[in-house]
Amino acid sequence: MVIDSALRIAAATKADVPVIFGMIKALADYEKMADEVVATEAGLRDVLFGPRPAAEVVIGYVGDEAAGIAIFFPNFSTFLGRPGLYLEDLFVYPKWRGKGLGRMLLSHLARIAVDRGYGRMEWSVLDWNEPAIGFYRSLGAQAMDEWTVHRLAGDSLRTLAARS
Repeated sequence: MVIDSALRIAAATKADVPVIFGMIKALADYEKMADEVVATEAGLRDVLFGPRPAAEVVIGYVGDEAAGIAIFFPNFSTFLGRPGLYLEDLFVYPKWRGKGLGRMLLSHLARIAVDRGYGRMEWSVLDWNEPAIGFYRSLGAQAMDEWTVHRLAGDSLRTLAARS
């Protein structure tokens, strides 16, 4: 059952930080990574709504209930010579999945990307998350199987930085 008429999306504000943090923790639980969450509400408030916001957040509502979230920021493609939109997190609470909110959030981000003149929209998905992979493919998204994500964090990041 799709409930489009009850769905809406709004840009998050500083007052929404507890909602944002709650959904980040719920996403981490879903991804079996709850022990990796070191973010705090105070830190999110500063980094998302301070003088140089690192990302933007939109919240999907069903009626007055916050039901989903998308956190995104610009990236850049040297091949396109244009910015793009990187979707860091997309999360919809389980009771609201399959009702059109995830599709609405992604459509909203696609509209932002088009309106800003961005060349593409990208995100990562865990290999085991077959429901999400199927959903993304149904929207026309293509897996970039020939690319492998690499990450420096924690001690490795600090060690490399010390070499500069």
